[in-house]
Amino acid sequence: MTVNRRADLAAEWAPTVGRFLLATVLAWFGWHELVQPSVWTGYVPLVSGSTLPVLLVLAHGWLLLVLAVAMVAGIAVRAVAAVAVVLLLEIVVSLATTNGFSDLVLRDVGALGLAICLTATTRQRLVLTG
Repeated sequence: MTVNRRADLAAEWAPTVGRFLLATVLAWFGWHELVQPSVWTGYVPLVSGSTLPVLLVLAHGWLLLVLAVAMVAGIAVRAVAAVAVVLLLEIVVSLATTNGFSDLVLRDVGALGLAICLTATTRQRLVLTG
C-alpha cells in the first residue's frame, strides 16, 4: 500500500472515526448522568432545590445518550452533531463562567471542536441514507 493510498484511506475514514469517538464521549457522560444524577447536579447553574436539578441532569443524560446512539447508527449525523455543538457550547460557557478556564473546560472545548467538524463533514462512512 502506497503512502498516498494510506493517506486517502485515513481521510476517507477520519470523519467516521471522529463520529464514533464523539459518540463514545457523549454516551459515557450520558450514562453517568443517568446512573448517578446527584453527582452532576453541582454543574446545573442557577437552579436551587433538590428535585429540579436532578430532573435536569436526567433529561440531559437521556439527550446525550440519544445523540450518541444516533451518531453510532449514522442517523442524521450532521444534524445530531449540530445539536451536540449547542449542548457542548452551553457546557463550555457555563463551566468557564462559573469556574474559569480549567482542564475540564479545555477537554469540553476539544469535544466541541470535534462536533463542529462533524457538522461540516458531508461524506461519512457507515451512515443511514434515505
